[in-house]
Amino acid sequence: MNYRWALPFAGLLPLIAHAGPAINVGVVYDYLDGDKSTYLKRVFNGGDSTAFVKVNILEIIYDAQGKPQEVELKPQSDAASRDGLMASPARLIVPANGMQGTRLLFMGPRDRERYFRVRFVPVVPEKEDEFAIPAEEREQYKQSLSAGVNVLAGYGTIFFVRPKDTRYSTQIDDGAVNYTVTNKGNSVVVVDEFKDCAAKDENDCRPVIKSHVMPGKAFSFEKQAGRHYNFTLVEGSEQKKHEVKG
Repeated sequence: MNYRWALPFAGLLPLIAHAGPAINVGVVYDYLDGDKSTYLKRVFNGGDSTAFVKVNILEIIYDAQGKPQEVELKPQSDAASRDGLMASPARLIVPANGMQGTRLLFMGPRDRERYFRVRFVPVVPEKEDEFAIPAEEREQYKQSLSAGVNVLAGYGTIFFVRPKDTRYSTQIDDGAVNYTVTNKGNSVVVVDEFKDCAAKDENDCRPVIKSHVMPGKAFSFEKQAGRHYNFTLVEGSEQKKHEVKG
């Protein structure tokens, strides 16, 4: 069974344009190791005006059939009782051609792996957005953007929170017809840069893919005569290249 992480939000949140802020959040997938509780995520602004960015977080929960559902985190008045991922700060003011960072902090039990979608959404600041800027400066910014059509494009990333006692156990089954990678550990492993190419023509290749294999799931493919398969198996900080002949 192929089990590939679906990322419908990985692209842009189109609002559209030619001038203004242009943010970049780097890699789409981030991982919090079992012995860490915070992760620094940097947001870059390659545009020609300041970017005001909101950070929104939803938890991804899978049902018995493996279907994901995104749910809002429950607000907790008591910091000691918080359970989930938080961003500090959750409002970023990123200067043109500059960078700002937010710390993603996980609080709660680490007995199992958990998954979150982190959205970085540029906005035109309003009073209720809690950006600490004067009203006059806010209006000037809004007027500068309204002078032309502007792109306010946001990005969604996936954040993996590994269990405190992370255990990797990956089983490889190189059968006569199928090749299967089964995750018998308790944290996600990655089949990275999977390449499927003709043995006699290196230019005859299918699109390269990246697959996250969740605990208890498997990634598999059918071996075809005359084709070679290459990928890197990533288990946390450990990487191992695999070559398979059809």
